[in-house]
Amino acid sequence: MKKNPEKKPENKFIAYENLDKIGEIPVYYGFFPHKSPEIKKVDLDHAKSLLEGDFIEDEESGRARLPLHVEEKVALLRMYTEDNLHTLPQPVMFYFKEPFKGSIKKGSHAFHRYCDLEIMGGTKSIAEALLIQTARAILKEEGYENICVEINSIGDRESINRFTRDLSNYYRKHVNDMHAECRQLLKKDPFDLLACTNDKCRKINEGAPRSMDFLSESSRTHFQEVLEYLEALGVAYKINNHLIGNKKYCTETIFSITNLDHDKKSGDPKTLAIGVRYDGLAKKIGFKKEIQGVGISVLIKNNKTDLRKEIKKLKKPFASFVQLGFESKLLSLSIIEELRHAKIPLYLSLARDRLGAQVSVVEKHHIPYALIMGKKEAVERTVIVRNNDTHAQEIVNIDELSGYMKKLEK
Repeated sequence: MKKNPEKKPENKFIAYENLDKIGEIPVYYGFFPHKSPEIKKVDLDHAKSLLEGDFIEDEESGRARLPLHVEEKVALLRMYTEDNLHTLPQPVMFYFKEPFKGSIKKGSHAFHRYCDLEIMGGTKSIAEALLIQTARAILKEEGYENICVEINSIGDRESINRFTRDLSNYYRKHVNDMHAECRQLLKKDPFDLLACTNDKCRKINEGAPRSMDFLSESSRTHFQEVLEYLEALGVAYKINNHLIGNKKYCTETIFSITNLDHDKKSGDPKTLAIGVRYDGLAKKIGFKKEIQGVGISVLIKNNKTDLRKEIKKLKKPFASFVQLGFESKLLSLSIIEELRHAKIPLYLSLARDRLGAQVSVVEKHHIPYALIMGKKEAVERTVIVRNNDTHAQEIVNIDELSGYMKKLEK
């Protein structure tokens, strides 16, 4: 009689490449570690007409500038197209631990590139919230506790065009009061004038039109949702009307994370991260289809070298988080952060709205439990915990969820 073959032990880990210790945070939030794209000549050629004014002025110094690096966004769009990433469930989310090779270094010497997070193929406001929350968690691990999000919106192309016209007319009325350099800038791009730190221009800028006053209905809704996420997370934030970026490829939300403990003598940076949405870029550089994208670059030195150590595998998710509706998404990020601290391996697809897309991943990867939150659960501050094998389920209060999941894991 033949003996039954021994059952192979279940592999409880997932192998990864391009991952370091700090990368566990973005992976937990649903980002995939990927090798940073190399910027090619074709990317630089596409970017040439967009590079002018590709900086946000640091108001404190008047000299240091934050590069947004449009050539990197172009390289990402090329990678998305060449690798047929549109065939994957959207949006796709990437963590890049290495700086992009071939980036233009002009104006960026003062900023150390730590990592990049990108979300492509999605328009929802949860994308900005995910980027900010993940970047905050990374910065906290590196020792930055007292931080603030500065944020603004320039809206879609319709909004930007209206704002540009009104801004140009405003500055023309004050052209005689500007210093000589700004008079020249007015001919090129009135957006650049908002970052001027000259005393004369500061006073003029105080009365300048605000981009938020020109937002279309859809852009206004998008921005309001982003702010609702920040409030739900308890994130300190302020509207910075001068944070506008490069109108040639930036759209909708622009945001930065600043260090409230910044001290010039200590050498700690003031700006810790900078993020921007670039929904209109793909067609502008000749792509047939529009590709939505939003990303954030963390711009700090490594304070804790052990966090950059390479790792090869992580525990398989023990549960998946399935959310239905905006109300549940608002609560989800703070719940997920608690579960991360409790070391509950979790699979997330917060940026996806369709229930089918979320459930199919659960079935594909044979994840034991599903945490389900709809509008009713969000109002009652509860979560349905479902056993995916037996279909048994229990309603658990949010405050008790981490402890409950710890017991199930045992």
